[in-house]
Order: sequence, then structure tokens, then C-alpha cells
Amino acid sequence: MQGTVDGFSYGLVTPLVAYLMACLGGALGLRCTTRSMLVSRSWRPGWLALGSAAIGSGIWTMHFVAMMGFKVEQAPIHYDRAITFASLAVAIVMVGVGVFIVGYRGATGTPLMTGGAVTGLGIASMHYLGMAGMRLNGQLEYNTVTVAISVAIAVVAATAALWAAGQVRGFLWSVGASLVMGLAVTGMHYTGMAALSVHVHRTSAPLGGDSPASLLAPMMIGPLAFLLLAGVVVMFDPLMVMGKPVWSPAENKPGVPARELVHTASRRPSLRPRRTLTHSDSRTPQNR
Repeated sequence: MQGTVDGFSYGLVTPLVAYLMACLGGALGLRCTTRSMLVSRSWRPGWLALGSAAIGSGIWTMHFVAMMGFKVEQAPIHYDRAITFASLAVAIVMVGVGVFIVGYRGATGTPLMTGGAVTGLGIASMHYLGMAGMRLNGQLEYNTVTVAISVAIAVVAATAALWAAGQVRGFLWSVGASLVMGLAVTGMHYTGMAALSVHVHRTSAPLGGDSPASLLAPMMIGPLAFLLLAGVVVMFDPLMVMGKPVWSPAENKPGVPARELVHTASRRPSLRPRRTLTHSDSRTPQNR
């Protein structure tokens, strides 16, 4: 029997909150990625790791907030806790690989394409692994073409977001990129959900796993607490809140380690007059 699927059982509440979560994680993660390109090599891994965890946590939280509004009328839904949290690990690790590629190789050419593809596949893997953690009295079936479209949306969105992070053009630039990334990631989620159909079994069998409500508390407390902490770090870093970077790297190329940080505002023209070289000064010490 074909099940009746409803992805908006709470109306627009869950899509809007999910979008905000995706934007929050994207804003923090992309800003940390931009920040990593303005520091020396020793500090770079820390900023990239923080950005990877922020993006991964944001898209994971977005997914399960959106799933709170997903219902199948003929079958209650439960979730396998281990697979659910494994999807969080997959998101952070795969997004981290893509972010580190761009952070060290630059946001252009082959590194950008590779990093965007890995990050996008990480987003898609998180989504479908999280769906695999659903437990209900039925079988999930997917439309292959629609699934391929959802994966393509994730890859394109991730590539565009990483490119924007590599431009090092200030805070507002990253905010705009995060809004686009949040829209694309949320769109990827609902595109993937549109590919889903549920064939409900006529026999009722006991199901294992936790209900969506029982997963809400750890989902909100864990990743959101981390996002809050990352947000505090970003807010108290002066390079994050300025419209343009105050410090400029010695080599103004995305992904190139900054060997020396130069404060551009501290450079002032010298007030000492230049000395005019006379004929007598041009003589060598031996001729004097």
C-alpha cells in the first residue's frame, strides 16, 4: 500500500527554521574559512576545523529540524540513534576535507572544483544516511533522477559557497554567500524528499528506534551549543566584524600561507627630507 507522505505537517515553521539553521552554520563556517586565509600556517588548521564543524553541524541540524515536519499518515516514524549521529560525523568529516582543500590550495581551478565536489557529496551523504536511519513499517523508495538532481544542487551550492569564502572580501560578502548556501542546502533537502515514496506494509510490526520528539533535545543541545560557541568566537574576533580585513596577508592569494601580517593602516610616509647626493658624496672611501 502506498503511504501518504507529508513533509510540511507543521506548515512553514519547520522549513523556515531549517533554513535559518543552514544559514547560521554556513555563515560561521564560511567566515572561519575566510579568516584562515589571513593568518599564518600554524593557525590555519584550527580555523578550518572550526569552519568545517560549523558547516557540518548547521546542515545536520537543518536536516532534522526539517524532518520534524515529515509524516507518513499510515505509519509512525522512529529513528535509529546510532545512524542518526553517524550522519553528523559524515557531514563534518567530508565537509572538512573539502574546506581544507580550498583552505590550503586556494579557491580557484582544480582545488575549488575538488573541494566543492567533496563538500557537496558530504552534504548529500549526510541527508541520505540520515534518511537511512528512519524506522517505519514500510519501505522507502527513491526516484533516481530526482536524487541525482539533489546531489547536483548540493555540489553546485558547496562549490559556489567555497568560492565566495576564498574571495576574502569582508563580512557582508560571507553573509550573502551563507544566505545563498542555506537556500541551496535547504532546496537540496526538499528536492531529495520529493524523490521519496513510501510503500507501507499491511502487517503491523514493532519498530525500534527513537521518536522524532525524543531526538529533538540532543539535536538542539549538542550542535546548537557548538554553533553558539563558534558564533561567540567569530563575534569577538575583530577581523570577523570589520567590513574589510584590517590585516592583509603578505601574499594576497587565497590559500597561500601568510608569512607576514602587515597592518596597512600603520604605514605612514616618512617626514625626514631626502638627502641630495652631491658629487663629493659619490666618491668612494678610497678616493676621500
